[in-house]
Amino acid sequence: MKRSERPPNDVPLVRLARNGTLAGLLALFALCLAWEGWLAPLRPGSLLWIKALPLLLPLPGVLRGRRYTYQWLSMFILAWFIEGVMRGWSDDGAIRYFALLELALSVWIFACTVVFARFTRPSAA
Repeated sequence: MKRSERPPNDVPLVRLARNGTLAGLLALFALCLAWEGWLAPLRPGSLLWIKALPLLLPLPGVLRGRRYTYQWLSMFILAWFIEGVMRGWSDDGAIRYFALLELALSVWIFACTVVFARFTRPSAA
C-alpha cells in the first residue's frame, strides 16, 4: 500500500480500531491536561501538563488513516504506559487513579493501533 492510499475503511474492524485510536488519543490528551493542569498537579505551578502536547503529533496521520502513523504510534504511546505504571505504583490518592486511567488508555491505544496496522497490511501478492 502506498503512503497516499487510504486503508480499507469498509472493514468494520479497521473502522473500529481507527475510531478507538482517535478516541483514546483525545481522552488521554484531556486526562493529561486536566490531571497535571488543575486536578492533581505534582506541585503548584508545575508545567508537567506539557506532556499532553506530544499526543497531538500523530493526530493528522490517525485522521487520514496512515498505516505508518499507527505503526510508530504503537511504540510512541509506551512512554505514557511507563509513566502510568510508575506513578500508579509509587503514588497514592487521586494521583494513583489518574495514573491507572492513563495506563488503561495507553493500553487501549496500543491495542487499537496494532489491530489497525495488522488489518491494513498490504497483501503479499
